[in-house]
Amino acid sequence: MDRKFSFLVTAAVCTVLLSGCSGVKKQLGLEKSAPDEFMVIKHAPLAMPPGMALPPPTPGAPRPQEQAPIVQAEQAVFGTEASVKEVHEKSSGEDAFLRQAGAAQTDPSIRATIDRETEELNQRNKPVSEKLLGIGGKTYVPPASVVDPKAEVERLKKNKEEGKPVTEGETPSVEE
Repeated sequence: MDRKFSFLVTAAVCTVLLSGCSGVKKQLGLEKSAPDEFMVIKHAPLAMPPGMALPPPTPGAPRPQEQAPIVQAEQAVFGTEASVKEVHEKSSGEDAFLRQAGAAQTDPSIRATIDRETEELNQRNKPVSEKLLGIGGKTYVPPASVVDPKAEVERLKKNKEEGKPVTEGETPSVEE
């Protein structure tokens, strides 16, 4: 009896002490989680159409009276859609800036450089068990193949001339 009582008292004291920790509260679901106010998107209010003949809804389609958040942001910053298109066209000043910054001079071996840096990063970020014992790690599998642009353009032209859809045929890739 005395042993059970001391166990219960110890458990109660530990529970009270741990309830003050924010990490424990979060793990037990006792802490409120507020929504991120920057991720909230306002929806346009519902409105009755002029006629009562409503078009059938399309599941998964965006609401016709709403714009994408990126379009809303561009309009807020640059004004109307016409001025947004004007902003996206290169001006002579922008062209001169890009030339002076060296944007026209590209490194032809950039893909190899990125692959090498990614491999170095993967080696650095390995778990300790994999580094020391060689266990527990997954081998890196690239998520997709690299498309050969010249061969892809030729394939698309050929499909267009023959009246085939663009999805027909295998997409050519660069083999490394």
